[in-house]
Amino acid sequence: MTGEVDGTTRHDVIDPDSPAATRPACPRERLAWALYDFANSGYTTVVLTTLFSAYFVGVVAGGPEGFPSGTATLLWTLAIGSANLCVLVTAPIVGAIADHRAAKKRFLLITTVGCATATALLALVGPGDVALGMILVIISAFLPEIVPVHRMGRMSGYGWGLGYLGGLMTLGLCLAYIAWAQRQGQVEYQFVPVTLLITAGVFALAATPTFVWLRERATPHPLARGVSYVRAGIQRGQRTLTEAARLPDLFRFLTALAVYQSGVATVVVLSAVYAREVMGFDSQALVFLIMVVNVTAAVGAFLFGHLQDRLGSVRTLLISLLIWSGAIILIAVADDPVDIWLAGNMIGLTMGASQAVGRALIGQLTPVARTAEFFGLWGMANRLAAIAGPLSYGLISYWSGSNHRLAILTTLLFFIAGLVLLMRVNEQRGKAAALEYTPAMNKIATVITSLE
Repeated sequence: MTGEVDGTTRHDVIDPDSPAATRPACPRERLAWALYDFANSGYTTVVLTTLFSAYFVGVVAGGPEGFPSGTATLLWTLAIGSANLCVLVTAPIVGAIADHRAAKKRFLLITTVGCATATALLALVGPGDVALGMILVIISAFLPEIVPVHRMGRMSGYGWGLGYLGGLMTLGLCLAYIAWAQRQGQVEYQFVPVTLLITAGVFALAATPTFVWLRERATPHPLARGVSYVRAGIQRGQRTLTEAARLPDLFRFLTALAVYQSGVATVVVLSAVYAREVMGFDSQALVFLIMVVNVTAAVGAFLFGHLQDRLGSVRTLLISLLIWSGAIILIAVADDPVDIWLAGNMIGLTMGASQAVGRALIGQLTPVARTAEFFGLWGMANRLAAIAGPLSYGLISYWSGSNHRLAILTTLLFFIAGLVLLMRVNEQRGKAAALEYTPAMNKIATVITSLE
């Protein structure tokens, strides 16, 4: 589980409408992008999924001197929800600025430095530093996601492979340090901060080739007179929603995706919290569990890719949601660590599949001429899910008096509802509609774009 709540870790600096965009990137540039996936996956795995999430709930906000577990969990989900809400609101505006000023690489550099710095500063967060911890988590989770996406996501096997490797390597370094620190008699509030420094260092080092090797090939597009960046961003979003509504199966799938991804996002940012608070896993056990699950996720992405070729995207997603549902039920009734290990690997098998197959289906249901634009809606649906899912868990945990079993069981509703909505998507009809998307529609969209 690499902690990818929405999968949108790609920030292409090549303007898709410029002549340079038609030239394939050289191998060194492709490697630079893949290394950014390596860097980003290490951050999300350690901070959002594994170590800091459990540390925040159990030590920073909770513990004998702190808030009850339910309140601490709610504070964690409020931080995650706030970061994603900030992205949802500001990304269209930042995207308009980056596009029209041809400054995508500059924006990515600023946000990367900011994220690595905020991650390093998390090392200062100790027991009782709730406000500081929440603010730094919001900053570190917000910054890497606001640069606009112009391509379909990860670059085939490069991004997937190095992304998983980045998460595993960063976790491995942290695990080695934790094992050493525990042999020295150190406790959690002493060794977890150092793992955050390790994570920040790996992030900064692995992301450096992106800025050294990647060229800024975008060209500026000045705004029309009297049009602000805020207005341009809003107009772009409205236009994309209007055009997506003309493709009913695409719109239905985006709705289903936003629902079931709410469940996925919940598991990503709260699985370590549950394992610690309910099953008593310590930091070392959590890291080892997530490392194994990452390997399972890589295997699952490969297996479900072949299944997708045989059964189609919708049927493959339906199977993955059924496995997700079974895993959630097993977690909710677990009374032995073995149950968590089994459920975790079930989730691993479907984690990469539910994201990769969903992304592929968006591409199949989208007209080729509007691919980059409609993938923005995919990112928006994932962002809404990253707010609704974790926050619902936090609220239920708080209202139920720290009943994490009830909170995780209600997550099952997202998967069931998503499964029902997904059954309304006709894959073949949707593909045909995308192919029949008329040139007239493209011409209208181009005229509207030029008025911005």
